Amino acid sequence: MKVTIGGPLKLAFRPWVEGLGNIPAEGPAILASNHLSFSDSFFLPAVLDRKVTFIAKAEYFTTPGVKGRLTAAFFKGVGQLPVDRSGARGAGEAAIKSGIEVLERGELFGIYPEGTRSPDGRLYRGKPGGLARVALATGAPVIPVAMIDTEKIQPPGQVVPKLMRPGIRIGKPLDFSRYQGMEHDRFVLRAVTDEVMYEIMKLSGQEYVDMYATAMKRQLTEAAKAEKEAEKAAKAALARAEKERAEKLRAAMEQADRKQTERRSDP
Repeated sequence: MKVTIGGPLKLAFRPWVEGLGNIPAEGPAILASNHLSFSDSFFLPAVLDRKVTFIAKAEYFTTPGVKGRLTAAFFKGVGQLPVDRSGARGAGEAAIKSGIEVLERGELFGIYPEGTRSPDGRLYRGKPGGLARVALATGAPVIPVAMIDTEKIQPPGQVVPKLMRPGIRIGKPLDFSRYQGMEHDRFVLRAVTDEVMYEIMKLSGQEYVDMYATAMKRQLTEAAKAEKEAEKAAKAALARAEKERAEKLRAAMEQADRKQTERRSDP
């Protein structure tokens, strides 16, 4: 897949990379990245010599039919593991287990601490469960990564990407061995996650928002729904006003016709 996709991807988009030397030549490490676009999971592995394993929703691997099989083969080929997201807690545990297994094999594990793509290009609060627990359970270093401008190449909903140069900044590895054995302490998990997000913010230059991206997406969805309902209500009100005006005009014309008829018939 690095040859069939990575090569053409680098040739077409010519991504620039800073800090490539921070990726270890061997041994386990966690790549914690911001998440701006669907294409993030392809640009980052394309510029590295080593394989990076990400997690992906199970639907990519279980869709029936020829298209489903091709999609599953594609995601397996680019090193993504299926995770069932039907239950929030179950999905989190599955992601943690998958990450630990990848790191125990001495490989690179990629994760997006925000949990989902940024809805507006800003950096959102990291979720403390997956990243921190995997890091503390394995002792693997966490390498902060910043994807630059990938949301401009392929915004959500856009199928055909725009040809432009994205950037990738790779920070220095973070060591959390001081918290070893404390992976069930929620305050420690939050501290680890916030430290990683701070490093990503410095690398990316993004504005930081102290709320979860999923919560912002819900707010945007609700706002869009409210706006649509308000627009619908405004159109209905306008239609009613037009109807009332037409009725009043018709009534006035009928009254005028009656008066004219009465004048004509008056001896």
